[in-house]
Amino acid sequence: MGQLAASGHELTPHPAEAEVIVVNTCSFIDPAKQESVDTILEMAEYKKVGRAKRLIVAGCLVERFRGEIQQKLPEVDALVGTNELEKITALCEGVEPSAEDPFKLYLYHDATPRVLSTPRHYAYIKIAEGCDHPCTFCVIPQYRGKFRSRRFESVISEATRLFSQGVREINLIGQDTTCYGEDLGLKDGLALLLARLASIETEHPKWVRFLYAYPNKVTQKLLDTIAEHQALVKYIDMPLQHSSGAVLKRMKRGANGDIFLKLIERVRRTIPGIAIRTSMIAGFPGETEADFEELCEFVKAAQFDRLGVFAYSDEDSSASFALDGKVGAKEIYNRKRRLMAIQRTISRTRNRELVGREFPVLVDGPSSDSELVWQARLATQAPSIDGVCYISDPGEHPLEAGQIRRMRITKAHDYDLTGELLDAPVPSSRPTQPQVLVQLGTR
Repeated sequence: MGQLAASGHELTPHPAEAEVIVVNTCSFIDPAKQESVDTILEMAEYKKVGRAKRLIVAGCLVERFRGEIQQKLPEVDALVGTNELEKITALCEGVEPSAEDPFKLYLYHDATPRVLSTPRHYAYIKIAEGCDHPCTFCVIPQYRGKFRSRRFESVISEATRLFSQGVREINLIGQDTTCYGEDLGLKDGLALLLARLASIETEHPKWVRFLYAYPNKVTQKLLDTIAEHQALVKYIDMPLQHSSGAVLKRMKRGANGDIFLKLIERVRRTIPGIAIRTSMIAGFPGETEADFEELCEFVKAAQFDRLGVFAYSDEDSSASFALDGKVGAKEIYNRKRRLMAIQRTISRTRNRELVGREFPVLVDGPSSDSELVWQARLATQAPSIDGVCYISDPGEHPLEAGQIRRMRITKAHDYDLTGELLDAPVPSSRPTQPQVLVQLGTR
């Protein structure tokens, strides 16, 4: 979007108005593939009933199914893979892009044109691309390439600019953020980056978090850094995937539940009050009933603040596709539901412990369910993936997205909270120019 806007093109979130429609796709698991294909077919209709003259498909689906898309979806005019993003302007203009090195791996930097598609008060910064881990269930390395970090100063430059534009929360992302800097020769690269980000001077309080920590890369230095700096939110997203040593070995991840429990205890000891989020896979090939029972007991013992469960998706290009001991779809579904039922009870109990306490919250804006109800987030609630705080009483001061206010929690739900605001907002110095919000196809 940044490249198109920099070239003078006008972006619109309304496909009926667009002359060119770009669908960004995912193909990590079957539901994502299906959503991508459905969106392509939906957008293709606008070439018949709208103004659209070109339909372009971008992203991971292109990497996996380029030939099939070209053969079976004649409505698609051009394809853009994950390492071909610099071709987007030429393809939208119907110009054949110049030939590029087919082995060049794409990685954006601080000078790359960019348009935020999030609300103006929070943003994501990708600090690395690709992955070198051999997880058998994952196809990301095949399509994103080997792990590569952005330059340290490039990340700092982009973050400084975003903060100066009024962004209050930055979320660092990558397929594995905890490997950041290893390819650049940096020891404790992520910890160093977080400390530097925390030291950026801003007129208002700021939040910095990182997502997708690989468990065996969570060092004491990293934990000490999070504990030391107020701007670093006390939150860690550490996908563990399972607790059974046998299942983790088949996943080529190693470790086991006992090792993870010791790590979790160390995390909580170093950073009191930290929220730990993880994700698990239900129904991985070879997962016995005993393995699943072990996982359930582990979740009860760990008492995660946030937990998501994925149903295993048998991707034909993943190493796990060749494994025996496949679990049936109905059993996978039942195991996922059972694990989430356990977590729902844990989440509700932990939320109830917050009732009556006061916390800073970031006001996000009206709820998607009702414009009459506004919502906010604790620092321990990451955008889009965690629960929210509903504002029952805004107090005497007008609400505005991006405010950091103080909230007293008054009611607990399974995953969400309700509370009342207690203080006046800090005057905002954010720029007043309008922001372009654009959604191009699937996330």
